[in-house]
Amino acid sequence: MLESIKLYILYYKSGTILPLGRIYEPLLCGNGKGIEDFPYLRDDAGIQISAKNEFYSELTGIYWVWKNTSQEITGFCHYRRYFTCRQEPWYYRLKYFLTHPFNVQRGPNPLIYVNNVKKYTDWILNQNEAECILEENDIILPRARVFRYSLKKHYRKYHSAVDLELIEKILAESHPEYVSTWRNVLDGNVLYANNMFILKSSLYQEFMAWWFDVLFRFESRTDLESYIGYQRRILGFLGERLLTLWVIHKGLKIKELQLLYFKKLKK
Repeated sequence: MLESIKLYILYYKSGTILPLGRIYEPLLCGNGKGIEDFPYLRDDAGIQISAKNEFYSELTGIYWVWKNTSQEITGFCHYRRYFTCRQEPWYYRLKYFLTHPFNVQRGPNPLIYVNNVKKYTDWILNQNEAECILEENDIILPRARVFRYSLKKHYRKYHSAVDLELIEKILAESHPEYVSTWRNVLDGNVLYANNMFILKSSLYQEFMAWWFDVLFRFESRTDLESYIGYQRRILGFLGERLLTLWVIHKGLKIKELQLLYFKKLKK
């Protein structure tokens, strides 16, 4: 019998494990880097791409979960970032407006920055909340980032436009029904960042197969060694854009949640 839900906490190094109960499972990504003192799951066993972590970032862990586990609901968060149903305190919002008076944005901030682990651990999404949300929605995502300019312009500012052009070629060849939506997404200003999501099994399996098909095709047609430093996380960056494309193209009913961001993980 399948477990009803499992939410994987993606780590890239040993760190504080919060006491979150059995639905949360810590997973070390990129364990091919030789980290030995992580006492939980690691993504370098079974069917895996752990050694490619410098290019795929947290996606090596997500791939491992897809290929080596099974549950009715699957989700991912980061060791510092967790979904929450709570609203940010009013004084957080006030502080933002006082420090960013000319940067009015849609609704609450995507991230709630906190330090007090003991105080805010209970704010983290629990099993009942996740299951109730997915009774009425298709997917749980972080609150979308809304840029002042298009996703295409944003990507060109920090990365290379050649990446986006190759993705469009791949979509045209293998998933042509997505091309029009891809162009609309790039011309828009909304991004679902962090490669965090929670999905029921049927949509999860569909998304994983599509997502990694496109990413693997990109990898096979790119010289990854030409990417330097921060840019070596290229497939993680593209993963965010493709996740955004997929949910918009599918017309999914999305529940956006804010994220708790623990600046310091000390109990």
